Amino acid sequence: MLSKKNIYFLGGGGIGMSALMRYFLAQGKNVGGYDKTATHLTEKLIEEGATLNFKDDLEAIPMEFKDVENTLVIYTPAIPFDAVQLNFFKKQGFPLFKRSEILGILTQSNYNIAVAGTHGKTTISSMVAHCLKFAGFPLTAFLGGVSKNLGSNYYHDTNSKVTVIEADEYDRSFLKLSPNIISISAVDADHLDIYGTEEEMQRTFRQFIDENLQEGGSAIVEKKLTAVLGNHHETYSITDESANYFTKNIKVINGVFSADFHWNSTHINNVEIGLPGIHNLENALVTFAVCLKMGIEASVLKKALKNYQGVDRRFDVHIKEKSCIYIDDYAHHPAEIETLVKSVKKMFPSKKITGVFQPHLFSRTQDFLMEFSKALELLDTLILLEIYPARELPIPGVNSELLLSKIKKNSKMLCSKKQMHDYLSNTDCDVVLTIGAGDIGMEVQKVKENLLKKLGKSAE
Repeated sequence: MLSKKNIYFLGGGGIGMSALMRYFLAQGKNVGGYDKTATHLTEKLIEEGATLNFKDDLEAIPMEFKDVENTLVIYTPAIPFDAVQLNFFKKQGFPLFKRSEILGILTQSNYNIAVAGTHGKTTISSMVAHCLKFAGFPLTAFLGGVSKNLGSNYYHDTNSKVTVIEADEYDRSFLKLSPNIISISAVDADHLDIYGTEEEMQRTFRQFIDENLQEGGSAIVEKKLTAVLGNHHETYSITDESANYFTKNIKVINGVFSADFHWNSTHINNVEIGLPGIHNLENALVTFAVCLKMGIEASVLKKALKNYQGVDRRFDVHIKEKSCIYIDDYAHHPAEIETLVKSVKKMFPSKKITGVFQPHLFSRTQDFLMEFSKALELLDTLILLEIYPARELPIPGVNSELLLSKIKKNSKMLCSKKQMHDYLSNTDCDVVLTIGAGDIGMEVQKVKENLLKKLGKSAE
């Protein structure tokens, strides 16, 4: 099936799908696809050789991809069931596979590291890939974000010995994988449109370990998750010294975290993390544990972690001046927003924080309405944008105005993107955060340029 010369993607502009597109482009395939919105990422894919269209009709599909004998179609479960192009391929009998199914097929012959969890998996998977590359370990990586160290969300070495996979829980996609190592960082309730209940989501994470982990493999989970996932796995923690991997002597110097990493009655001192935020120290610890499993020396990992540069839109510091800080982050779950804001407060305790938040999905906003309101109340000033619908149709009565009404804060406003830019351009703000998983990322450059203009500087 993968030998077909034409590979067509439905939802090709998604970060996970685009990694697969890059894989097939590297294999010399004729790669095309559809996405509803043109972005910086789709522009890059076109530059790299993909043929993309942005109108869901039959005329937009190039003729060569209408050849059923020579075309494989890969789709994301986020594509609406009534999409015109999807139904054309179904009716014509094209071979259709979900992204997760193809990823499972591609990784069958390699040693697999699957990084899972409702938060942190993009950073951890990119950290693991960076550390393996730093150590000279030939690898392939399919990531859910653009690694600044690797320069992409897809990476491949000749003679790759191991595949690093960001294991997505949405639509139970990770159940298509067969990993040798699993890490799980969090199992907070999310994707309840798929799972129905938090308990069902937790059951599926347990299933992932119990049924998908290859014989002789290792599961490394955050210590607090043993109550949910069972206590027969290896654990890590930056607060609990009963874990298999733990930290001591956590310090913050000039915004840089360092700690002593302990495991198997041994340790290495003063491991520095190249990213701000206490959550990134936790991400580094599980990365350290995974890479030790791969036989990499602790001293090498210490150097690698210090040189880790992060992922686009994950605590991405765009401006760091005395009078203005600007950070962009992909946070789209209440727990992620709370972690983000608390980390920023710890870094800049005397500064006022203005946050621009774009909610992602009507269903998530409805499911976690009060949790979102509590997390957003941590900001000094809130600028709320309309909900980004992604794959969903509107839910009656669920909108950003409803969320704003639940937030107990005087300094809050519901804005269009233009009004948001006008406010930030004409108001003194100590720290500005742009937050969300929708198309708010498209506004980052303009926010940066406007803030720098106020400082009398120009964007690079």
